[in-house]
Amino acid sequence: MKQLTTLFFFFGLFQFSYAQNRVITTGVPFLNIAPDARSAALGDQGVATSADAFSNHWNPAKFAFAPNEIGVAISYTPYLSKLVNDIFLADLTYYRAIDDRSAWAVGLRYFSLGEIITGNTAEEILNNPLILRPNEFVLDASYALKLNDKFSMAVQASFLTSDLKLPTGNNESVAASTVSVGISGFYESYEVPYSNFSGIWRAGFNISNIGPKLKYEDEGESDFLPTNLKFGGGFDFIFDSYNKLNVSLEFNKLLVPSPSEPVTDKDGNITGYKQPSEVGVLSGIFKSFGDAPDGFNEELKEFTWALGAEFMYDESFALRAGYFNENELKGARKFITLGAGFKYNTIDIDLSYLISATKVVNPLENTLRFSLTFNFGEERY
Repeated sequence: MKQLTTLFFFFGLFQFSYAQNRVITTGVPFLNIAPDARSAALGDQGVATSADAFSNHWNPAKFAFAPNEIGVAISYTPYLSKLVNDIFLADLTYYRAIDDRSAWAVGLRYFSLGEIITGNTAEEILNNPLILRPNEFVLDASYALKLNDKFSMAVQASFLTSDLKLPTGNNESVAASTVSVGISGFYESYEVPYSNFSGIWRAGFNISNIGPKLKYEDEGESDFLPTNLKFGGGFDFIFDSYNKLNVSLEFNKLLVPSPSEPVTDKDGNITGYKQPSEVGVLSGIFKSFGDAPDGFNEELKEFTWALGAEFMYDESFALRAGYFNENELKGARKFITLGAGFKYNTIDIDLSYLISATKVVNPLENTLRFSLTFNFGEERY
């Protein structure tokens, strides 16, 4: 782009602070933030956990196994709460079962960067300031269908808008908008008896945010969407009618080109790498599996993984813990998560807390996050 908004840089700086020069960057990085407290407490994962109202973000195919006929979910996540108090991520999701085999859902995720006071001169800022409220949001619509009793698939369509660019001179800021699609699958077995317990196997995948690049200006470079491949599995240890323990593992990879074009200084020394701007969206997805400068070994480093455990008592109280890991060359995010969940009649209340396990500055460190789910209609499972 001719001019990169300082806000976008500010957000990216904290998202990947202490990052090395081969960190993969994209537009609208807020899409990679876990919107709900349950998944956040499990190490930022949800592609293969049991279905809930926030499945729209992690794996829409899970809606075919949704626990109730109707669900409404609300979440609020303070961002950079150590520095400011008006940057946040909010999520609102509604799903409805059509019949025993299908369901649909709509969702809105809104990321606000707070209020910014600006102007061309110090005098203008004091006497006639320009107040800006930059933000980004995405509208999702999903449809899930069971192909058999144990496996479902879903399609998702999204509309994204990023309004981050600050006006300069006589030029007004212009929001960048685009659309994207995704496809996902989810497997959930019947309860299987073992010697001392019974169990349920789960597995899932989700390829999300496939769409045209974001362009903030009529001319200049554009940003890839954070096209993601998520896949993982999990198992429920069902000890009796009251006690259950779920353990799940998830892997994630950005399907965008690796920073492979060298950036040099005036003396010709390589100071870093940037993403190739001429690569298209679809070709970038396929090239993302083999374009890292150091070959296959570096490609493996572009995968993140998360391990989570959830203990449930009487389907009414849950304790959760998780760990998220990212390679040092690709961002070095490593953190431990803790959380709890409570069910009261038709309301689910979830809380989560993040503890950084590295020197990287995490915008959500020591932040208490919460989400609410309202369940209506008859229970399906």
